[in-house]
Amino acid sequence: MADSGDSLNTKKAKTNTFVAQPHYHDQPYRTIAAAFAAWKVFLFAIALGCGLLGVDAYDTSAGVLIDPEGKSGGLISRFVSWDAIYFVSSAKRGYVFEQEWAFGAGLPVVLRGVLRGLRQLNIIAEPEGQGAFPEALVGIIVANTAHLLSAFVLFRLGRVVWRDRTLALVAALLHVLSPGGLFLSSPYAESSYALLAFSGYLLFALSCASESRPLYRDLYLIGAGVLFGLATLFRSNGILNGIPFAWEVLRHLPDLSRQPRNTVRRLIALGVGGLCVAAGSVIPQTIAYLRLCSPGASGQEPPRPWCQRLLPSIYTFNQEHYWNVGFLRYWTPGNIPLFVLATPMLAILVKSGVDQLTAAPSRRPENAAKSVESDGLLSLVRSAAAAQVVLAVLAITNYHVQIITRISSGLPLWYWWLAGSLVKGDKMGSHIVKYMVIYAAIQGALFASFLPPA
Repeated sequence: MADSGDSLNTKKAKTNTFVAQPHYHDQPYRTIAAAFAAWKVFLFAIALGCGLLGVDAYDTSAGVLIDPEGKSGGLISRFVSWDAIYFVSSAKRGYVFEQEWAFGAGLPVVLRGVLRGLRQLNIIAEPEGQGAFPEALVGIIVANTAHLLSAFVLFRLGRVVWRDRTLALVAALLHVLSPGGLFLSSPYAESSYALLAFSGYLLFALSCASESRPLYRDLYLIGAGVLFGLATLFRSNGILNGIPFAWEVLRHLPDLSRQPRNTVRRLIALGVGGLCVAAGSVIPQTIAYLRLCSPGASGQEPPRPWCQRLLPSIYTFNQEHYWNVGFLRYWTPGNIPLFVLATPMLAILVKSGVDQLTAAPSRRPENAAKSVESDGLLSLVRSAAAAQVVLAVLAITNYHVQIITRISSGLPLWYWWLAGSLVKGDKMGSHIVKYMVIYAAIQGALFASFLPPA
C-alpha cells in the first residue's frame, strides 16, 4: 500500500494498462455510464438468479408489503429487503410506528413526491389496492439514478480538487463498484445520500477555488451546507459533514486581526452553512417531538421515555431501544464474524484517512501544487479525511459494524486514495478492487434472499 506521502500521487510512470488507454479519457461520462450499466446488469442478474433458482427469502415481508394478495412482486420484492421495507412502508403511508422514525425521512418524501407528480401528470393511475408496488419500483429507479449521478458528481469533484482527469475518472468508476452493491440499487438511502454529499463537497470545493470572488465563495459555502443538510435527512451520519465547516472556522479565526471584514463575512457564511447541516438532523427530531410528545398529540399517556430527556431525540432512543445501538453494545462474541466481515472496509477507511491527515507538507502528492488551487482545497481534503476516520471509529464502537460497507459509499476520500494506488499500478490497490467486486457479488445474493449481513 502506498505510504502517506504518495497515497494520492498520480505520477504516470507506473500507470496500469486500463488507465493508459486514451479513449477512456475522451468521454469520461460515457465511460462511467457504460461501466455503471454493465455493473448493474451483473447485480440484477444475481438478484434474478436467486429468484429463478428458487432461493426463498426466510422473511416474506417484502412480498406481503408489495402485494398483499400475492399476485405480483417477483423480482421487485428481491430489492425490498431489510431496511428497504421501512423506507417503502413510510413512503406508502407515512410514519405509523415509533421505530420507523429511526429511518431518515428524505427517501420516503422523495418517493411520495415523485409518485404524486406522476399521478398529477396522469402518467400512472391512482393505486387500486393496498400494495406498495409503485413505491418499491420508484424507489429502485431513484436509487439507481442517484447512484449514476453521484458517480458523475464525484468525477467533477475530483477534477476540481486534484486537477487530475485520470484520478477523478478512476475514483468515479470505483464508486460504481462500491461494496455497497445491491444496497445502492434498492430503496435505500445510500445512493441519494452519496449524490447529495458529493454535491455538497463539490460546492465546498468551488468555494475554496473562488477566493477572488467573495460573493460566489460565500454562496457556494451556504449551498454546500444546504446539500449536506439534505443528505442528513437521508442518513444521520451526514451530520459529520459539518466537520469541514468547523475545520474552516478554526483555520480562519487567526485572520480576524489581519483581515477583519473579509474574515467575519467568511465566518458568517460558514456558520450559516454549518447550521444548515445541523438542520438536517434537528428538523426531523423537532417534528417527531411535536407530533409525539406534545400533550395529547400521541394519544397515549404517559409520554414515551425519550420525550422526558434533556435533549429529546427519537432517533437516538429508537437506536438504543429497538436495535441495541450504543457504545460497545455490539461487542459480543456472537458478533465477532460481523466485525471480521467489516474489517477490510474499516482498514481502508482508517488507512486512507490517516495517510492524508499525517502527510507532511514536503510529502504531499507531486501534483499538489498544481492540483490543489489553494490551502482551502487541501484543508477540505483533510477535513473529509477526518470525517471519514470519525465515522470508522463510530462504526467500530457504536454502530452495527457491518453497515460500514454500505455507508462508506458516500465518502469521497477513500475513492481518491484507492484511485491513486491504482493509477500507480500498486498491487494492493488491485487486490482491494477484487475484494470490492467479490464482496458485492456475494452480498447481492444474500441481500436478494433476505439473508444477513445487512
